[in-house]
Amino acid sequence: SEMKEKNPWHTPVTIIITVIGVIAIVALVTVAVLQNRPLAQKYKYGIVLDAGSSHTALYIYEWPAEKDNNTGRVEQTHSCKVKGPGISSYASAPWRAGESLRDCMQEAKLRVPGKRHPETPLYLGATAGMRLLNTENSSASDMVFHAVEEALQKSPFSFQGARILSGQEEGAFGWVTVNYLDDRLKQGLETTGALDLGGASTQISFVSDNFDGSESPENAMAFRLYGNDYNLYTHSFLCYGKDQALRKALAQQTQSGPGTILDPCFHPGYNETKNYSVLYDSPCVSDRKPQGAPATFTHSGKGNFSQCLDVVKSIFNFTYCRYSQCSFNEVFQPLLQGPFGAFSAYYFVMNFLNLTDTSIPLDTVRKKLTSYCSTPWDQIKQQHPGVKVKYLAEYCFSGTYILTLLTEGYNFTSESYPNIKFIKKIKGSDAGWTLGYMLNLTNMIPAEAPDSPPLPHAGYVSIVTVMAILLFVLFILSLRPLWPRCSKQPQII
Repeated sequence: SEMKEKNPWHTPVTIIITVIGVIAIVALVTVAVLQNRPLAQKYKYGIVLDAGSSHTALYIYEWPAEKDNNTGRVEQTHSCKVKGPGISSYASAPWRAGESLRDCMQEAKLRVPGKRHPETPLYLGATAGMRLLNTENSSASDMVFHAVEEALQKSPFSFQGARILSGQEEGAFGWVTVNYLDDRLKQGLETTGALDLGGASTQISFVSDNFDGSESPENAMAFRLYGNDYNLYTHSFLCYGKDQALRKALAQQTQSGPGTILDPCFHPGYNETKNYSVLYDSPCVSDRKPQGAPATFTHSGKGNFSQCLDVVKSIFNFTYCRYSQCSFNEVFQPLLQGPFGAFSAYYFVMNFLNLTDTSIPLDTVRKKLTSYCSTPWDQIKQQHPGVKVKYLAEYCFSGTYILTLLTEGYNFTSESYPNIKFIKKIKGSDAGWTLGYMLNLTNMIPAEAPDSPPLPHAGYVSIVTVMAILLFVLFILSLRPLWPRCSKQPQII
């Protein structure tokens, strides 16, 4: 006779329970993983046209098409520079302003998926060029806008209108862009100031502990973003963009109406015949045109940096301040605070001059500009054959102007100058007001910090798995009374 002791785990009931339990655990974990796995990302889009004084640029932005937009990061996916000058230049032929946008709008149609076209907001914001035109000739400004709106309404996108931004808005939205892209707003970090330089205006915007808006309230903007309050100082100087500043400097030198200007801000050997009426056709200088001036004048270069500094300083007014402290032209400015990002023309000029490294002492920057400005014009043209002559001729002035604006105008010192960072892009997106403008109009930045799930996806799945296994073990143990009893006596078979 053979004796065998039965193992209770080999009974059919126990095996069936075990198999069902394992299947249940696998099903539970699979459902948890599938239910919470990241889905193939779908995107929404927004388009902003930046109609500046010297040119127009189109920017396309993209963000996850989630119900809660506050969790999705907005990123720039494409930009397109419109051919030709800014729309304010088409005052005499407004229809051409609308026509000029056609190529970039065609690009936008290809870049944004067709099914997203009807729901993609399209904005046009005009800055200092149109502010000047509107001041000088409001009917011409209206006609330009009518032509632009007519062209954009024909696009397949959801056109939300075209308007002129105030200088304060331009500065504030630039500040929002810089800090949004750096994730400083969402994380509640110290903010970065914004320095923007265009062709017709320049803006400075920053948060200062010394500014609560009580002194010079017209320069204050209050924001509540992601649950944090910001009292922003922002000011825009119309006619102090680099192109209009050059006009002001030239106008300063032509007050006596001479036939020849020997300009220290242009290279030795530079010699061009220019039209007086073209120089003075801007509201920034039109009231200063000399009486009985000849039709043309000869613009010759002298290439002297220290004399150029004197010319540039002459377009600022530092003589009077009715506030506790000022920048220039009797405009209040609190003490500078924190890091600053300098973009647009700041970056392009300083990058060309190889002066974007702000750890270089200011004395060294001045020496490099002295050497550059004194370089003969023919040599400069030979060294940069691919650069348009108009732009190439102006870099000595522009570099001197930027240095003067930052140090004499905004009061950056040898100690605080290294706090400036010249930037073109932040994490792939252009620095500028356009992203901040779109974020504001689409309510993409919440006033309060968005709620986040208590656990990340991986943690959630792990806890569900552990709990499922624990419940299964407890279930098996609860069935113990049903297990076949093992006889203490061996059975005879």
